[in-house]
Amino acid sequence: MSTVKDFETKQFPTWCPGCGDFGIWTAIKNAFVAQGLEPHQIAAVFGIGCSGNMASFLNVYGWHALHGRTIPAAAAIKLTNHKLQVLAVGGDGDGYSIGLGHALHAMRRNVDLAYIVHDNQIYGLTKGQASPTSEKGMVTKSTPFGLVEIPADPIAMAILAGATYVARGFSGNVKQLTELIVGAMKHKGFALVDVMQPCVTFNHHNTFHWFYDRVYELDKEGHDSKDKQAAMLRAMEWPSQQLIDEARVDRIPTGLFYQEERSTYEDELPQIKDQALVEQSLEDIDITSLMEALS
Repeated sequence: MSTVKDFETKQFPTWCPGCGDFGIWTAIKNAFVAQGLEPHQIAAVFGIGCSGNMASFLNVYGWHALHGRTIPAAAAIKLTNHKLQVLAVGGDGDGYSIGLGHALHAMRRNVDLAYIVHDNQIYGLTKGQASPTSEKGMVTKSTPFGLVEIPADPIAMAILAGATYVARGFSGNVKQLTELIVGAMKHKGFALVDVMQPCVTFNHHNTFHWFYDRVYELDKEGHDSKDKQAAMLRAMEWPSQQLIDEARVDRIPTGLFYQEERSTYEDELPQIKDQALVEQSLEDIDITSLMEALS
């Protein structure tokens, strides 16, 4: 039986003391143990940014992708060996900016992988520029007079794009976050867990205390995660509702917004439906008919 220590490397995290990444790191390890998984059963792909540093601290099969290319690398691994548990780990700058197109199409295809996004609403590794989820008016190193853009709404986008498991966690609530990650990994299909992860160095607005004053858990208010319309209304409570009302946000929902059962991309491919690609022999492949058809 695996333990949390089995998923740790000899490298101790280099994140800033108090960083929200520590809570996500803990929740991911706890989720592995809760499912009885072993390190060799998991493949994790990491993006660029502070979240990507986890590649050095998590003892599983790991791949450090280019900036914004976390999802295509993770999808390729899943299609090559769909028996592996595949986890994609990135940040809001990595996934909701240059990598957004990849994420949306993987959601539409319903590729069977879990995507954990460290959403600190800032570019932390490059020292404090505005990210796609930074609040309008936020003063950063790249927006010294205040951000003029509205923030992206990853929960609403994921639901509309076709993701079949959509959740929001908070790194200050490791118990709930662990449960959400377990649910995401067990789910058959594309699962997004957007995690509110305070950056203690460069984002002094969206702090732990700021979130503690506002977050609430959906399952404690009777939310039906099978109801897509209800999920969209909950998703729009933040940040979308703030933009509509131009008022201070008092409540931020966390938990499972939406879940549905739908055939995965892998289930629809006859070439790998019954046998993983890595288990197939090249000697059994005959492309003669294909070459004749194309000649």
